[in-house]
Amino acid sequence: MKIEKITPFLVDKFLLVRVYTDQGLVGNGEAGLWAHHGMVHRAILDLSDYYIGKDASRIEHHYQTVSRDAHFMGAAISAALSAIDIALWDLAGQSVGQPVHQLLGGRVRDKIKVFANVNGASLEECAASAQQQVGAGYLSLRMSPFLPGFERKTPSQVIGEAVAMVAAVREAVGFNIDLGLEIHRNLRPEEAIILARELLPFRLLYYEDPLAPESLEPMEYIAKTVPLPMATGERFYNIFQFKDLIDRKIVSLIRPDLSLAGGFTQVKKIAAIAESAFVGVFPHLMGSPVNIAAFCQLDAAIPNYVLMESHTTADAYNEIVDHPVERQGGYLVVSDRPGIGLEIDESKLDRFPYQPKKILGSFHADGSVAH
Repeated sequence: MKIEKITPFLVDKFLLVRVYTDQGLVGNGEAGLWAHHGMVHRAILDLSDYYIGKDASRIEHHYQTVSRDAHFMGAAISAALSAIDIALWDLAGQSVGQPVHQLLGGRVRDKIKVFANVNGASLEECAASAQQQVGAGYLSLRMSPFLPGFERKTPSQVIGEAVAMVAAVREAVGFNIDLGLEIHRNLRPEEAIILARELLPFRLLYYEDPLAPESLEPMEYIAKTVPLPMATGERFYNIFQFKDLIDRKIVSLIRPDLSLAGGFTQVKKIAAIAESAFVGVFPHLMGSPVNIAAFCQLDAAIPNYVLMESHTTADAYNEIVDHPVERQGGYLVVSDRPGIGLEIDESKLDRFPYQPKKILGSFHADGSVAH
């Protein structure tokens, strides 16, 4: 089965890719560098020159050839490779009439547990949101404990409000519902340590991305200072970064993005490295229904999967695929259809014009960049 054409599609806030073959099969994938889809779109077009005419089944070989050709690395090229890799695995499954999870060793679970986000601009709204999500069947919640305009407040005020928000949600849903915190890289080390210590009574499942991801040393310092389980890795784009993170014993959970960190080819290996260290896999999911379907295939096949986003906002785009993933309360159903379980309907893509992300910035009261 030879690759004839690779076409990327910029759709709303997504970057989709289709790989066409001489046997009439078309593979579907998605790139996850969501802030810079324009760059990745160009990278996919450039990389396609290598893939055209090649055997679509030599997935590992193609990944090694492209990623090691000149040994340049970076998120843009990795996102492009990831999208094509997902599409090639989709083709592999289609060609033998099997879902991708079967090619990865078979599924180890029948459905995928997901969490719901708690939203609100006040303590009362957050508490009500949490109760609503539990009522919808979710057993795991995540919240970002910052009120609007927090960047312009003092650290002590931000920390106090964050603790109050978590307390309100815990009071609303009790202690039998899992709760994790998404800090969104918003804190400095001293702020992250003080906040973590004050949050200990609230039984948090994880403390996600307290710091910016550029350096592991301060993250390691926090992990050794406070006894909250750490989760990070959503900005990482290769297996070597994840191995360093795991080897340093910083995290309880890693956050690889299938559409950024190397597709099925690499993220299955990343999950195996984590499994050997008893580190859970907590995938970072954004994007369209295509990404949801692909992530479910990975999650079904790795024993150390823990959680991922429910990502219900993607349901507004279900019409661009023929078989969106089925939801059951706080779970996603694993598809047994061939490949990743769906096809992109190209005739529907023009209904969602591309919306590039603009750089706006976030600033402290003194005008300096906040995060």
